[in-house]
Amino acid sequence: MSLKLPDGKAGRFLLTAAPWLFFLALIVLWELVCQVFSLPEYVLPAPSAIVDAFFNVEFSRWMTHLWATLRVALMGFVVSILVAIPIAIAMMRSELLSRTLYPLLVVIQSTPVVAVAPLIIVLMGSDDPSRVLITCLLTFFPLVVSTATGINETPAELIELSRSLDAPTRRETWQIRIPYAIPHIFSGLRVAITLAIIGAVVAEFVAAEEGLGYFIQFSTSFFRIPQAFAGLFFLAVVSLLLFKSVQWAQQIFFPWSLPRR
Repeated sequence: MSLKLPDGKAGRFLLTAAPWLFFLALIVLWELVCQVFSLPEYVLPAPSAIVDAFFNVEFSRWMTHLWATLRVALMGFVVSILVAIPIAIAMMRSELLSRTLYPLLVVIQSTPVVAVAPLIIVLMGSDDPSRVLITCLLTFFPLVVSTATGINETPAELIELSRSLDAPTRRETWQIRIPYAIPHIFSGLRVAITLAIIGAVVAEFVAAEEGLGYFIQFSTSFFRIPQAFAGLFFLAVVSLLLFKSVQWAQQIFFPWSLPRR
């Protein structure tokens, strides 16, 4: 038995409001559980206590930590794009290069970044370059895979047509393969932007004096659990906004690449 949505504006409103209503219901349930069972804040703080803790922190302090995390995450994200997409193109153009690089990329991706991060900090120091590298280690692999998949799924008849017209390989890549890979590239970008935040936070856990990850770790170490939850939810909101920003960029610059539905 399937639940059928009402037609027209009512159905569209229900689809839009359903996630927000579900989230609101979870918050209310959370608050009720904490109040009814009198849970201590160091076990599970109530949403009201988390909101109070958020506003008890100075706005300038939030912005300082936010900028530190965003700076590293966005730099790592951009560097990953500049590295991953050319690697994917080169791998698709050369079977030898693909067979050579792909196992190495899998090994790098399979290695836990949390275990590698302290070594990177020791070798490169605790400044932005080391944290950007940690972020890149998390973000570049989804971009390589998604870009290579999109390039590989270009219709064979278009490739044969371009070669029958003696089109240069460069034109074939940029005018045929890359446009067909755009939806896959943006799928990888949406994954990578959230991983960039994770990479920045992992780097801050290892060695940092500012950033939302450092703020959460600092608050937890002093048992300021509501404050730590406030930083966690703030971080989740920032990650969600970055995820939506990638979607908006695709809608603005590549609307033809969006699904029909």
